[in-house]
Amino acid sequence: MKLTLTHDEVAAYCGDLHASNEAFKSHYPADSFDRQPVHTVYGGANLLKAGFAAKLGEVALKTLETYAPSYSVFARALGLPRADTLPTNAMELASLTRALEANPEQVRETKQAAWLAFTVYNRVVKKLKTEPVEDNRIDFEDGYGNRPDAEEDDHAAAAADEVAKGMREGLLPPFIGIRVKTFSDECKQRSIRTLDIFLTRLAEQTGGKLPENFIVTLPKVTTPSQVSTCAKILENLEARLAFPKDSLKMEIMIETTQSIINYLGENTVPLLVAAAGSRCRSAIFGTYDYTASCNITAAHQNHTHPACDFARHVMQVSLAGTGITISDGATTSMPIGPHKAAKDAPLTAQQMDENRTVVHGAWKLHYDNIMHSLRHGYYQGWDLNPGQLPVRYAAIDTFFLSSLQDASARLNAFLNKAAQATLVGNTFDDAATGQGLLNFFLRGMACGAITEQEVLATGITLDELRSRSFVQIVNNRTGKQGT
Repeated sequence: MKLTLTHDEVAAYCGDLHASNEAFKSHYPADSFDRQPVHTVYGGANLLKAGFAAKLGEVALKTLETYAPSYSVFARALGLPRADTLPTNAMELASLTRALEANPEQVRETKQAAWLAFTVYNRVVKKLKTEPVEDNRIDFEDGYGNRPDAEEDDHAAAAADEVAKGMREGLLPPFIGIRVKTFSDECKQRSIRTLDIFLTRLAEQTGGKLPENFIVTLPKVTTPSQVSTCAKILENLEARLAFPKDSLKMEIMIETTQSIINYLGENTVPLLVAAAGSRCRSAIFGTYDYTASCNITAAHQNHTHPACDFARHVMQVSLAGTGITISDGATTSMPIGPHKAAKDAPLTAQQMDENRTVVHGAWKLHYDNIMHSLRHGYYQGWDLNPGQLPVRYAAIDTFFLSSLQDASARLNAFLNKAAQATLVGNTFDDAATGQGLLNFFLRGMACGAITEQEVLATGITLDELRSRSFVQIVNNRTGKQGT
């Protein structure tokens, strides 16, 4: 074939491109294969006990049993897909339940809504019994408040003691950390002191060992200097307290307009992350502080406000492919009924109905907020109350399970025609959509909603899935090679 460019010219061009591509990869090494928790439970440091995770699970189970004693009630409360088709008659529900218990896959073929509600409910119950909390943050900020210095000193030391006890007895969740106060002028000294006391006491109690996946959360970050100062403090404490090198990781909270765009008009998010050096593991969006900084009034401060979606997307595009995980904010409406039973005065039927209405309303709001986050590519968020835990896990399972069959068919068809665009039903898939399908299965596996067997059933191998590149998979299957 006749060519115009010489071999040396092509080699020089390819050399330039290789250098540029390698520089790009150094900035965007791709998302981590490490597990990312689906939530973070925030709780005041003054309340921390070593066995808190199991206790929260017990409270969550009791809440579920009280306000949703069956999968049908739970599905209707949350508004799961086609939940309105589920039986309300006790005999019909019992008959359907027996069929689901005997052969769930057979029922799935004809009654998808029933299968989904039944499967989600049972997975939630199992999760609350086995691992009710995936990530916990011992809070010295908003969930703790401003207290006398002596009191906060005592709570910082006591919290370290409880964490050390949890380590010894195997009681801690898979992820845990501490949230200190902001590094503003008003709080910086108190924040640093609390961090110092906690880590010093923990090192004394554990001989310089940290819990698995330990992290320090820095809230209301406004300048890169706040982040770099925190990183320097962690480096100093790490060396002085004999913690392993680079073991003290941190995460930053994006809660102000200035942490999105600074006074020069620059995107601040990558500047904040870079200021942490290699210590930053994640970035968290704080809904209510952010909307307040936008001068949005209280009546309109909510999870789905367009201002929040703008900030989320800035965070997302800033950190995509960097290995830094992102997390969404909280639902502040708590699933707590207005009436409490006294020892000698049980609740009336009307009071129980009123409690149920409040709890179901809070559940539905939390579920909708979580689904909003998931649709926007945020797979982790905050929970503030044990009554929110059933909803967190129900939303995660519903998000993935309700789309699993369609995604499996589309991925299988695409793999069978690897280098061609594919039409499944009325959906036309190209390579970019194929990448989205990979993301679906990767995220679903990471959070436990999709099993390894369900992934392999699509025809993809685990090695191909973990490559995270649909283009690479297509090239490998068609014999094409990048140069």
